[in-house]
Amino acid sequence: MTTPASEHSTSRFSPSDYQNYDALGLAALVRAGDASPEELLHCAIQRAEEVNPAINAIITPLYDYARQQLQQTQPDGPFRGVPFLLKDLLAALEGTPMSSGSAALKGVISPADSELVRRFKQAGLVIFGKTNTPELGLMGVTEPKAFGACRNPWNTGHTPGGSSGGSAAAVAAGILPMASAGDGGGSIRIPAACCGLFGLKPSRGLVPTGPYASEYWDGAATEHVITRSVRDSAAMLDAVAGADGSTPYPVNIPGGYLQSLQQAPRKLRIGYTCRSFIGREVTADAEKAVSHSVDLLTRLGHDVEPVTLEFDGEALADSYLTMYFGQVAADLDFMAAQLSGRVSNLDTEDATKVLAYLGKTISAGDYVNARRRWNQFARSMHMFHQKYDLLLTPVLASEPVPIGYFDPSPAEAVAMKIINGLGLHKLLLKTGQVKKMALDNLEKLPFTQLANMTGQPAMSVPLYWTENGLPAGTQFIAPLGQDALLLQLAAQLEEIQPWFDRRPPL
Repeated sequence: MTTPASEHSTSRFSPSDYQNYDALGLAALVRAGDASPEELLHCAIQRAEEVNPAINAIITPLYDYARQQLQQTQPDGPFRGVPFLLKDLLAALEGTPMSSGSAALKGVISPADSELVRRFKQAGLVIFGKTNTPELGLMGVTEPKAFGACRNPWNTGHTPGGSSGGSAAAVAAGILPMASAGDGGGSIRIPAACCGLFGLKPSRGLVPTGPYASEYWDGAATEHVITRSVRDSAAMLDAVAGADGSTPYPVNIPGGYLQSLQQAPRKLRIGYTCRSFIGREVTADAEKAVSHSVDLLTRLGHDVEPVTLEFDGEALADSYLTMYFGQVAADLDFMAAQLSGRVSNLDTEDATKVLAYLGKTISAGDYVNARRRWNQFARSMHMFHQKYDLLLTPVLASEPVPIGYFDPSPAEAVAMKIINGLGLHKLLLKTGQVKKMALDNLEKLPFTQLANMTGQPAMSVPLYWTENGLPAGTQFIAPLGQDALLLQLAAQLEEIQPWFDRRPPL
């Protein structure tokens, strides 16, 4: 049972005060005795009850779980007493359901905490719920059929992005200042860009993935947080970075990310482009977002110039989608074995089953060749960084799309249901429709997958809002291991154009 905030005593610390602090600020209040963890939790729950019906960000309230946490001795970490939400994908919390956005997994209970969740707890965070995500984290929007669409607090008719859309919507709506997120193709940066927040995808191997996996999506995916302030992201990286015994990558953990913010970055040479990596159209909003960032960077004294990246866009899309399709096939095989059933009988979305079938058609040789192309892109970026410190691009090719934008047409939906029911997947494959749907999805999100393939750190910084009042973040990509450089630049941009107090009208 989850007891609402109204059944608990009111707080001397008001929800309006609560929203004026980032996570480190709230922890400082607890440390000074100016607020208690119980009061902060009360504020978070009260705000959630006010706004969640409109945005559908929290799908599993764990309010009583959080209150029980507070009855125990709390670790004296940097975020002691701060309310926190887990993305309902990868972030396993012992004794609680983790559906991964799928109706098929609604009854699955996590037997143990993931290593990252254990470190979240050691940092002092108080977990009080789980957030919405598309089925298996497969989309750049958050509209799972199992839980319903998550909506953008800036305009509830539009998407908050995905796959960490629930976490981003909750932070943007003022439920909390920071929430867990993951990124396998842009799933931290895209929601951050859609919701006017800061989102860092750390370098490959920096954040632990155990004990359930040694890596996710062949190293493309990693977890971290979406935040309102840069310093919260830096402090969280200090708290959780480091191998966990199963990490396959030897990563140097420099630490001191929060401390590094005390020093401005040196004068940087930054190359920028608005040209879609896959050759599709980019809107004026995306170009204006980058142009505005260029102006800010120039004012800060950095050297910024346009660049042309000599990427084979088709090869980039194909090599990413090969991994993507193959992973969906493997995930559904694992789910079927876990649930003692067959893939065809799983209660998953029709599009997910079609993607899995496409993954089954990929040969081992094709998969290996796709991964080899990832290495080629990594070498190309290494050469780029011999001249430029950072690459600047849009995060999105347009402003956040309306809810339902990526839904199949009624005819496509019927066709997929029939094909799944009759096993006629080869017919669908011959039409090329599945590949077209995947590329159409990438058309609006063409800039983020590169850093997942190369393992580089990348961030979305909220510096621009469209004429329609929707955020449009800009992306910066740094060399592998240069996470601190990104954070330093983000802090510099945050100082010259603060965004913390810019709130949606929700």
